[in-house]
Amino acid sequence: MRLFYVYILKCADGTFYTGITSNLDKRLREHHSGSHKNSYTYKRRPVNLVFYTSFTDVNLAILTEKKLKKWSQAKKIALLNSEFEKLPNLAKKKF
Repeated sequence: MRLFYVYILKCADGTFYTGITSNLDKRLREHHSGSHKNSYTYKRRPVNLVFYTSFTDVNLAILTEKKLKKWSQAKKIALLNSEFEKLPNLAKKKF
């Protein structure tokens, strides 16, 4: 059974990068080494893996990655801190 990983990296500048891969170890090595010079993380190294989850369904993994990419930094931090009760309120817009 093939697994797909959705992951979040914390970059040296404090920003987060969310990605998807079928080989997490290889992809992390690429981020750390700067293999892709035009990537978001290249100039924001070092990066640290702060979250990942696995899926057997690639379509669900893609949907999850797209959803996480739209989250605010505050909402991602709540996820990383396992403060799941905060997630619904952080999803609401403040008017």
